[in-house]
Amino acid sequence: MAQAWWQREQFRRREGNLAARARILAAIRRFFAQRDFIEVETPALQVSPGMEPHLQAFATELHEPGAGAHRRYLHTSPEFAMKKLLAAGVPRLFQLARVFRDGERSRTHHPEFTMLEWYRAGAGYRDLMADCEALSRECLAASGRASFVWDGRECDPNAPFERLSVSEAFRRHCGIELLSALELDALAAAARPLGIEPHGGDDWEDLFFRLFLDRVEPHLGVGRPTVLYYYPIAMAALARAKPEDARLAERFELYVAGLELANAFSELTDPAAQRARFVADQEKKRRRYGIAYPIDEDFLAALGRMPESAGIALGVDRLVMLATGASSIDDVLWAPVG
Repeated sequence: MAQAWWQREQFRRREGNLAARARILAAIRRFFAQRDFIEVETPALQVSPGMEPHLQAFATELHEPGAGAHRRYLHTSPEFAMKKLLAAGVPRLFQLARVFRDGERSRTHHPEFTMLEWYRAGAGYRDLMADCEALSRECLAASGRASFVWDGRECDPNAPFERLSVSEAFRRHCGIELLSALELDALAAAARPLGIEPHGGDDWEDLFFRLFLDRVEPHLGVGRPTVLYYYPIAMAALARAKPEDARLAERFELYVAGLELANAFSELTDPAAQRARFVADQEKKRRRYGIAYPIDEDFLAALGRMPESAGIALGVDRLVMLATGASSIDDVLWAPVG
């Protein structure tokens, strides 16, 4: 049963968190204004909500006079629209977007939440690592707290960030040489001594995440933030392959106190390669969930004109949770969905 968030006692319990949220949002806008980024606003209603196989979107219909009904979706990220602006010539842009994901409700997930995304033309994923360091420090200062906290773990963003490859993280916490286990059978054999078996119907990525969530993630970002980089290319989504090793993607995630905060990568700008990935994602979603979302052809057309660039998505509500020590995402929202 949903809590009556509007009751005075419920609101007063969250009042300090919400005040900190306002200061953090102001700090974010100040941070990007000082670096010559322009704040943009793109539509939440899209032809394609995003192609990640495990994300579920909210669908609706757009009725135009004399043109009938058209299926549309609330976006799961403003990524496609923002990259079209990159292709149009906007060199540095950011957005504080309301995004929507069905089937997600937990202490760290909410069906409607705030995503900060920013993109830089002429930049790579390592430039975004530096952005994350500076932004996280300014947001913590704005909150008035001395450190980030989640589930009893503390993290000081003023300390030097740890930079750790995915392969090294698996070696350190699982004893697995991940690059020698890029097929399901090989990864299953390596996971078995740890007491982790694939479930029926699992693919390589499913088993990867079972190992990752159980053995790796709880150790990331404890004491200081962790930048976890070079994901296997099977998990590249829209990221460019590493030129020196095509098995890996120029992608990283930022972890703070064991909680994933951001996902970033150097952008793939090859429309044919991106189409192939989208088709594979559609098939995976059909097999797993019996549905598939359409490909945004306008996005693929824009991709061919997009400059070399890098982009990142950061969960603002999670950032506020970390900065206030809140135990649930509902505690940092003005009006949680009932």
